[in-house]
Amino acid sequence: MGKVTGFLEFERTDRKYAPVEERLRNYNEFVIPLPESDLKQQAARCMNCGIPFCHTGCPVNNQIPDWNDLVYLDDWKTASANLHSTNNFPEFTGRVCPAPCEEACTLNLEDTPVTIKTIECAIVDKAFENGWVKPDVPAKKTGRKVAVVGSGPAGLAAAEQLARAGHDVHVFEKFAKAGGLLRYGIPDFKLEKHLIDRRVSLMESEGVTFHYGAHVGVTVKAKELLDGFDAVVLAGGAEKPRDLPIPGRELDGIHFAMDFLPQQNRRVGKEAFDATDILATGKKVVVIGGGDTGSDCIGTSARQGATAIVQLEILPMPPEKADKLTTWPNWPLKLRTSSSHHEGASREFSVLTEKFSGENGKVKTLHCVRVDDRMKPIPGSQFEIEADLVLLAMGFVHPVKEGMLAELGVALDPRGNVKADTEAYRTSIDKVFAAGDMRRGQSLVVWAIREGRQAARAVDEFLMGVSALPR
Repeated sequence: MGKVTGFLEFERTDRKYAPVEERLRNYNEFVIPLPESDLKQQAARCMNCGIPFCHTGCPVNNQIPDWNDLVYLDDWKTASANLHSTNNFPEFTGRVCPAPCEEACTLNLEDTPVTIKTIECAIVDKAFENGWVKPDVPAKKTGRKVAVVGSGPAGLAAAEQLARAGHDVHVFEKFAKAGGLLRYGIPDFKLEKHLIDRRVSLMESEGVTFHYGAHVGVTVKAKELLDGFDAVVLAGGAEKPRDLPIPGRELDGIHFAMDFLPQQNRRVGKEAFDATDILATGKKVVVIGGGDTGSDCIGTSARQGATAIVQLEILPMPPEKADKLTTWPNWPLKLRTSSSHHEGASREFSVLTEKFSGENGKVKTLHCVRVDDRMKPIPGSQFEIEADLVLLAMGFVHPVKEGMLAELGVALDPRGNVKADTEAYRTSIDKVFAAGDMRRGQSLVVWAIREGRQAARAVDEFLMGVSALPR
């Protein structure tokens, strides 16, 4: 422990954002990094607890006190090696993870957790700047071939781990570029895509082969993978969006968030797409859904020049502060305000949309009612909201079953996800494994990375009888 009294001497200081009027002019990342001297001071605040609950808060089990101490001691290279030993892609999690580790930090009992996410991001960025992140090429090949379906964080993590174990890994991605929701769901202002390209290039140097425009179950037969590979990992995500089947749903101007967000990401990346433009420019926008995807819709709409943005959530407004004595170190229920909310959006809680109405086939009005804590309509509380564009951001229900899953005939769990346990990650089909959102349902990037890593070990063990990959 570098600074025994650090948590008593130094106040929490975190990264700031560029001004709203500046960041709305482009789609660049706008988080301002802390100076190195501040980062070392923030790392000194880590208490090196006897039982560090940040470990349990972090799904990939990052050794957080260890690399905090290394940063304080100015040993950034060793800190990078430690960080990468548990997390394949800290440059992603350091930007888009909601940081459950900070909620579990002992100092969070006083609302001043260590700035773990900021330090993590600084470690990996410094490592790339100094050339410390190099391809980890295996000393020998196993002669086994593994197919990974999907190049989101779960698929990428599984592929990288399996390649490092010496297997010949092929990633099948239906889109033109790798990344899954990292590339096509998360806006560039939260995660610039050159970071994904850099990591994919490293993985190619490690022996991973990427096949783009390869939609398994549509343009590529699933049977080809079963016949041509020794193991198959299904990591295609949970892409079936939750719909809102109410009167007027068929009106033009009502779209799923994941029809809206990928378009803008493709525009920024200069990638062509064959669909009618969905734009918020000059429109009154209503976002239905209060999570991260809804927040991303707000930020994107603001940059496109929406005239008004309203976000609706059917659940009650959470408390502004968590009750630490009943929730810590678990993830608490509390009001979370993102950077996008500060960019020009109003929020309404406990609101149910009953129907849409419009003119000439285009949506114009949402007919809403307020609901009680049981989500039952409150008599006499009906109201209307004008809208030219409605974005449905209510989450995802399960993987798309048509195509690959139907062709394989793989068993599903009661929620519609691919059935596979958390030990062997094996599905009901021999030599077929599943990981990430496709197995566990809609979740976080950091959970996807954990699942990909653990599934890789399970596959390696299946192929070789024993595995040296971490659990």
